[in-house]
Amino acid sequence: MDAREAALRQAHGHAVRWLASLSDRRVPARASVDEIVHALGVDLPDGPGVPADVVDLLATACEPGLTAFPSGRFYGFVVGGTEPAALAADWLVSAWDQNSVMRAASPAYSAVEDIAGAWLLDLLGLPGDSAVGFTTGATMANFTCLAAGRDAVLRRAGWNVAHDGLQGGPAVRVLAGEDRHMAVDLALRYLGLGTPELVEADGQGRIEPAALRRALAAGGQGPTLVVLQAGDIHSGGFDPFPEAIRAAREADAWVHVDGAFGLWAAASPAYAHLTAGSADADSWATDAHKTLNVPYDCGLALVRDPSALRAAMGLHGDYLIQHEQGDPIDKVPELSRRGRAFPVWAALRCLGRSGVADLVERLCRHASAFAAGIAGIEGATVLNDVVFTQVCAEFGDDARTEQVLTRLLDDGTAWISGSTWHGRRVMRISVSNWSTTDEDVTRALGAIRRAAG
Repeated sequence: MDAREAALRQAHGHAVRWLASLSDRRVPARASVDEIVHALGVDLPDGPGVPADVVDLLATACEPGLTAFPSGRFYGFVVGGTEPAALAADWLVSAWDQNSVMRAASPAYSAVEDIAGAWLLDLLGLPGDSAVGFTTGATMANFTCLAAGRDAVLRRAGWNVAHDGLQGGPAVRVLAGEDRHMAVDLALRYLGLGTPELVEADGQGRIEPAALRRALAAGGQGPTLVVLQAGDIHSGGFDPFPEAIRAAREADAWVHVDGAFGLWAAASPAYAHLTAGSADADSWATDAHKTLNVPYDCGLALVRDPSALRAAMGLHGDYLIQHEQGDPIDKVPELSRRGRAFPVWAALRCLGRSGVADLVERLCRHASAFAAGIAGIEGATVLNDVVFTQVCAEFGDDARTEQVLTRLLDDGTAWISGSTWHGRRVMRISVSNWSTTDEDVTRALGAIRRAAG
């Protein structure tokens, strides 16, 4: 116990110092991979070491190579930060070391998952009797939901994919907007469904309902999945859910919504209109670490019909203790896994309904401030309608935009990454961290102006 406590104290000290450094440190890492490898050493020791010393070596050697993802000035990807209660709860997750697979194995975990799941459905405006599975991230949440959809539409066509597999069965059509996120394609590849049929989208990445209706009609009847999105990764745009879902229903398709970061708009009275009609879908995927700001490894797969999710994900083993109410094992792909619902419960319990709404609205306000600030820079153009937390801008031609991005990372004040959108190089700003302040935005805009100068 003494060795364990000493190691934990060492880790706590390093963690507190790291978090305290975020307000002033450069956002990009200062050291390369090779430098970190050299500091850690490449030879496996012949014998055991002292746990506290190992923790100290890891923290000291790695610190220069850490990117300040939790900083309020990181805008490169939609990764959020970690809200304090969620961070502390995640420490307990590791200490408690609960396998969250069964109710009988960890009643505490199952109770927290039940409560957190119900709160999530309420906040997101989704049917209260839907199933909620806690996955590794949004990619596996999409995979889980689409697996439930794939199996359900094949069952309606008289094919049992769980028993007979895909070979020899009816073909499953999948339609998605041409600006869908790549995680959707990856999930479909895992599921043996291949690349989706692409449906025309407008200039903000929103699927065109009339084009969707034409594509569905052209393909005839048969098992069909339609994938919509809440929050385009470049524009932040939301598909027109009422019209698109109506078209899908006419074709008897399963409708899935990829809302990795955007589904949280439903938790804010000011932005809930963006998700209007999305609750009429069959499944939804989102990620609690993006907008809710809990630690990594916490995607959410939400499925209207719990029996469809159990049919796709559930399994039976003679050694498992199955509960009549069902178990966490019935809702996600993994067996052994950490207690992902604990940090989600802590974040929701700490923020409350109004706190989650305020978080969403604050992120959107910062995005609007970025757009206004960039619009005032000579030669800069904001390319998207800033409706949520994403901003895309260019600085003349592709070469100059790339030059501004390089200078910005060299400056180190903020991390803002580039992308290619509609064939043009752009600066893409994603505001997703609870700790971002007005001052952080001002400092980042100053760095952008210097880079553009």
